[in-house]
Order: sequence, then structure tokens, then C-alpha cells
Amino acid sequence: MAPKQVVELNIKSAIAKARGSVGRLFGLGVLAGVFIGLGAVVSSTVAHSMPDAGLVRLVSGLLFPLGLVLTVLLGAELFTGNVLMVNAAVAGKIQWRGLLRNWGLVLLGNLVGAVGLAAAMAYFGQLSIGGGELAVFSAKVAAGKTSLPWLNALMLGVFCNLLVCAAIYLALGAKTVLGKIVAIWVPIAAFVIAGFEHSVANMYYIPAGIFAALNPAYSEVIATAGVDTTALSVGGLLGNLIPVIIGNIIGGAALGLVLYCFHCRRAK
Repeated sequence: MAPKQVVELNIKSAIAKARGSVGRLFGLGVLAGVFIGLGAVVSSTVAHSMPDAGLVRLVSGLLFPLGLVLTVLLGAELFTGNVLMVNAAVAGKIQWRGLLRNWGLVLLGNLVGAVGLAAAMAYFGQLSIGGGELAVFSAKVAAGKTSLPWLNALMLGVFCNLLVCAAIYLALGAKTVLGKIVAIWVPIAAFVIAGFEHSVANMYYIPAGIFAALNPAYSEVIATAGVDTTALSVGGLLGNLIPVIIGNIIGGAALGLVLYCFHCRRAK
């Protein structure tokens, strides 16, 4: 499928997204939050015992894309992918308030799904893997994300969603299920390996670390490991999510608008 057709198909999809009911957008947002979180659960479970940081990133990159594959193929609503709705707004196909309504409902759903999954993992035994080493790993990941400087988090969010939205476009252009899976897997693996910041993934990673530190079953082993948990709080979560969300919007919107302007507007 030609790039112009892919952009036009995405705009058509955005029209339906802007008209979705509150319950549908929120519910499918919750589902996407769970799916992205499950990608994080799987990758963390395997990577937590790796001795080398490079191996951790490689293994995480190879496994984490499961979440977006499930999201795209099963029609869940993911905020970072829905950033591409700016094309439909610029083209006059949807109103800006419809775009913002979608983003707000889907983002809230993503948050509920990801945080709920994090709580389930922390309080129902999943993080006990490795004698609590998975809990330590989760706390370390969360601490690292909450300690990012604001501008660093923003810029890492920009490049992350450029790749995520590229994956969305590539999946739209693929004609087979296998083609869609490959189209999604490669860019998502790239952003994870590079260490870029995805707002919905962080809605799992940071709460998982917070819950692990709060759970008496893991708090002692986390303290013994020397993890600094002072930033593991709601304030720390928001301190990461705000710049990352802004960066995700910039990165996804920039890619979408560039492709729209050069493939669609020029053709008129």
C-alpha cells in the first residue's frame, strides 16, 4: 500500500475514533493499557536476571512489542497511536474538541489498565520471581525513570512516539497478519533498545516499582539492594508522565503531519 493510501486510511480511522462513545473509548483504552503492561511484564520477567545492561535492553526490545501487537490486532485504543489523529483534525475531517475528547478518555483508560495490572503483579506474587529479584528490578526501572531530567524525558518521548507511530502506519500498510506483526515489532523493538520513553508503558513500569517498594513482601529486599526509592511516588510518576506525554505528542504529530503534508496535500 502506498504511503498516501496509508495516511488516508489512518484519517478515515480517526473519524470513527473521534465519534466513539465514552464507554467504548475508555473500555478499549483500559484494554490497551493492560496489553502494553503485559508486554512490559513479559520483557521484565525475562530481562531481570540478565547480567549486562546491553542484554537487558536487547531482550526487552525483542519481547516488549507483544503489547502493541495485541493492541493493534485486537482493536484496542492506545493514546500514543491516537496522536496521529492530528492529521484528521488538520484535514478538517474531525473537530479539535473531538480529538482532545478521544485523547483524554483513552489516556485515562490506558492509565487505569496499566496501573491496575501493576498492582496485580505487585500484590499477587508475580514480582516474587527470583526470590524477589523481579521486584528489585521493577523498583530500579521505576527509580531510573522518575530520576530523568524533564527535558531528557521530553526528548526521549519525542523519538519514542516517532517510532511507535511509524509502526502504526507500517501495520496499516501491511496486508497480512504476519506482515502487521513484523511491521510493528521492528520499530517498537528499536525504541525499547534505544531507551526511549513511552508514556503508557511508564504507566505500568513506574507504578509497578512504587507498589513493589510499598509491599512489605519486597520492601526489605529492595532496600538491601540499595535502590533509592525516594522518588517512587505519585509526584515522581507525574514528573515523568507529563514531559513524556508532551514528547509523545510532539513526535507522533510531527511524523503524521510530515507524511500528510508531503503525500496528501501535495497530491491535491
